[in-house]
Amino acid sequence: MPERISFARRLAGYSAAVDLPAAPVVEGRLIRMVGLTLEAEGQQAQVGSRCVVINETPQGENRVEAEVVGFAGSKIYLMPVDRMEGMQPGARVVPAAGGGKLPMGSDMLGRVLDGIGRPLDGKGPFACEDWVDLNGPPINPLKRHPIDETLDVGIRTINSLLTVGRGQRLGLFAGSGVGKSVLLGMMTRFTEAEIIVVGLVGERGREVKEFIEDILGEEGMARSVVVASPADDAPLMRLRAAMYCTRVAEYFRDKGRNVLLLMDSLTRYAQAQREIALAIGEPPATKGYPPSVFAKLPALVERAGNAEQGGGSITAFYTVLSEGDDQQDPIADASRAILDGHVVLSRRLAEEGHYPAIDIEASISRAMPQIVPPDHLRQAQQLKQLYARYQQSRDLISVGAYAAGSDPLTDKAIAAMPAIQGFLRQGLQESFSLDESRDGLGQLINE
Repeated sequence: MPERISFARRLAGYSAAVDLPAAPVVEGRLIRMVGLTLEAEGQQAQVGSRCVVINETPQGENRVEAEVVGFAGSKIYLMPVDRMEGMQPGARVVPAAGGGKLPMGSDMLGRVLDGIGRPLDGKGPFACEDWVDLNGPPINPLKRHPIDETLDVGIRTINSLLTVGRGQRLGLFAGSGVGKSVLLGMMTRFTEAEIIVVGLVGERGREVKEFIEDILGEEGMARSVVVASPADDAPLMRLRAAMYCTRVAEYFRDKGRNVLLLMDSLTRYAQAQREIALAIGEPPATKGYPPSVFAKLPALVERAGNAEQGGGSITAFYTVLSEGDDQQDPIADASRAILDGHVVLSRRLAEEGHYPAIDIEASISRAMPQIVPPDHLRQAQQLKQLYARYQQSRDLISVGAYAAGSDPLTDKAIAAMPAIQGFLRQGLQESFSLDESRDGLGQLINE
């Protein structure tokens, strides 16, 4: 009970203070600080455990939480959760109380929190029902309920050509400024879900308020939990924010709820881990990313999905930033391999004013064949064939070099392209149900 009271006080003031253990402990001393990494001696702590760095100043004690990220002999390496201004050699390093458990409860709905559960919305502490570890218990893959139910996301192109299943994990792949966040916001408003968990990890700070006010709105926010850690946060805070929003989704799933998890972005999570790994001396591997990055990506993503039979579900959408529009970017490539599908946004389509700028040739939903009727799957394949055939002959068509009658399928694609383009476009405030999307696809193919 004393731990809960002190944590509530900490939440109310959004302070960086961290509880100390009640029993006497052996103190370590801060001996070195290089970049983002702290080096301490005299403290025995496990990797992943929490410590408190206490710096004595004329104004009083300055306490900052840090996490043990590595060790070498008797020295331990720590990464701060918050900024470390004012730290001095000889600062005390002691274990933190509580074992790193985080608060959970239904009172989190409608709230905006940081990566360790502290409110950012100025509404004071929330009523805590449970205390949980940051890493949830893994689910036996043989006991997971299979993806056998469709999920209506309100986007006609996705509903008809890239149908999503409840419990599926998809990536939104694109370069910067192509409309990932806008498409994510449309799904937030239109998708059928009991609980929405939004993780804004490493993005611009102004986008947090815009997402809450302009995209979620009052109605959407009432059933949502937003975990925000903007780009100027410490890398460990950004890393924890991604893990915390996943843990929040797991918490509600374990209570039998159907959860929609939206994370913007998975790339920033990987970049935060890269900063930490390089700072403690891990060697870079692929394009500057250390091996630990590619180990942490599946560890995070695999936590989403369906629970055991009769339980809840987490349907997850992760945005993936393809640097320089390179779809072979190491993070994009690794993410494609571990997700259940990917929606690729095209800069060319965005520049043509085609929104959402979904490249249906490069996109796929791996769960679609198991969750849609055969007729729907056949019609989706036919539309993709027409679209692909037009794109193959696009240059010839645009300069007038294609002769009508040369290829019957190309002739059909040219005739159908205006209707196909109209079908694939959608306004920001427009929503099309799964049935409406299927009917529209059927009419388009049968014309």
